Amino acid sequence: MLRLYFLDSNPSMDKILQIDPKDNVLVALADLTVGEVSFRDKNYQIKEPIAQKHKFFTEDIPEGGIITMYGVPVGKALRKLHLGERMSTENITHFANPMNLEQRDPYPWDSVDVSKWKDRTFQGYHREDGQVGTANYWLFIPLVFCENRNLRIIEDTLKEVLGYKKPNNYLQFAENLLGEAGHSVNSEYRRVFENIDGIKFLYHDGGCGGTKADSEALLRILVSYLNHPNVAGATVLSLGCQHAQYHWFQEINKELFPKSERTILFFEQQQIKSEEKLIQSAIKDTIEVLEKVNKKYKRAPATLDKLTIGLECGGSDGFSGISANPTLGVLSDKIVSLGGATILSEFPELNGVEQNILNRCTTDQVAQRFFDIQKSYERKAHSVGSGFDMNPSPGNVKDGLITDAIKSAGAAKKGGTAPVSDVLDYGEHVTKAGLNLLCTPGNDVESTTGLAAAGANIILFTTGLGTPTGNPVTPVIKVSSNTKLAEAMPDIIDFNTGKIISGEQTLDESADELLEKVIAIASGEESKAMKLEQNDFIFWKRGVSL
Repeated sequence: MLRLYFLDSNPSMDKILQIDPKDNVLVALADLTVGEVSFRDKNYQIKEPIAQKHKFFTEDIPEGGIITMYGVPVGKALRKLHLGERMSTENITHFANPMNLEQRDPYPWDSVDVSKWKDRTFQGYHREDGQVGTANYWLFIPLVFCENRNLRIIEDTLKEVLGYKKPNNYLQFAENLLGEAGHSVNSEYRRVFENIDGIKFLYHDGGCGGTKADSEALLRILVSYLNHPNVAGATVLSLGCQHAQYHWFQEINKELFPKSERTILFFEQQQIKSEEKLIQSAIKDTIEVLEKVNKKYKRAPATLDKLTIGLECGGSDGFSGISANPTLGVLSDKIVSLGGATILSEFPELNGVEQNILNRCTTDQVAQRFFDIQKSYERKAHSVGSGFDMNPSPGNVKDGLITDAIKSAGAAKKGGTAPVSDVLDYGEHVTKAGLNLLCTPGNDVESTTGLAAAGANIILFTTGLGTPTGNPVTPVIKVSSNTKLAEAMPDIIDFNTGKIISGEQTLDESADELLEKVIAIASGEESKAMKLEQNDFIFWKRGVSL
């Protein structure tokens, strides 16, 4: 297990890290200047300044030679590279080993010791289908974008009267100014329904005008959100003439969730005619149902195997694969060992570690499905002149993630070491305990939207650069890879793994501390994204998105 020990006898030890013994690059944990540094009884002459999070070569590498990091090939030399030279986009290019179903190696795995967690519980909402929610929400779903405006009126109305509208800092600031001027203001915040954590609105731009396949993809996501463990039911609005018809919504609901008992209120504008009557009816009937839902569901203890945790990263940096992502990996192994489920998404960010994924698949059928989905995705990217190698963003590259294989090798650490129990396509729901793979793009919101649709009742989201992404129905917990970010953006960061970089904490210690945070939020504490009402919802239309 990775722990960074800093020895007083070697002042350069607090500046350098080798992630895997096979690597021919070292990571700068702090800015390096030109000159000699030592690492494990070897001296390296740094030829140029190397910024924190970037890497330098530990040997001369010929043109076309392979660069190894995390113990796997991550790049190829564009020219002869020299010991002590900084790795950059100018001197290496993306390279990843191809995956091969015929070369699957046995993958023995022993579950980790979770004796300290086996009797722990969180306070969740128990559903009739056996799922346990970490929150209790009522959804408002438009079947077509034409209804977004009506839903906004309903949202403005109900959030105000039901006490879900949160005063923001600017509103408080303005109210204070009015108060100082002698004016009376009322900013009382009251929640009418104690056992309903909120009402959520899934605004989108789909349902009509695109292909029928787009509408079907949307409906599958909407149905999955309706049956999410954190959702009690939904108010559904339809125009009437769109592709995404309500009867199709019902058919998909019966197909995907044949035992679904979620309450649905349905209103169609072209049938009701009057917009005013549509909105009034939706408000009236929803309030009546919320009275019943508030009495029916209350938080009660649930064991940790009822957690389904989505594993996500965004705005990654050169430390993400060293601190934050491995912390999630250790936590994932603990949840799997307890009998719960975790979900690793973002298939473009598995490029380069696919063979390890194949080896970890529990059956040949699971391995074949991962192989087929990944190859299909890769072909689609190539068909439009793109590819997985184009996944890293400018921010990724600037902070040390030079190739997609480097980014992927670090991103895959979120999945820990557990075997892969199942592979899901976008819009599919988790049915098996253990580590699940979910095909999503690397795009933050499309991916988190898919994780929630798959049934994740908590999402852990690592970031090195900072991103506010949240989700309407699933609490998103932001995990910083470095202390500098956690201190600079405390309004969006929930948990800091920078102590791993500084050598103050092991991965196991960090994972245990994070699991305590997960239990608290699963029991009703709000994450930063929840407090900011960062309700991001963008479904993947299955075009090429990296």
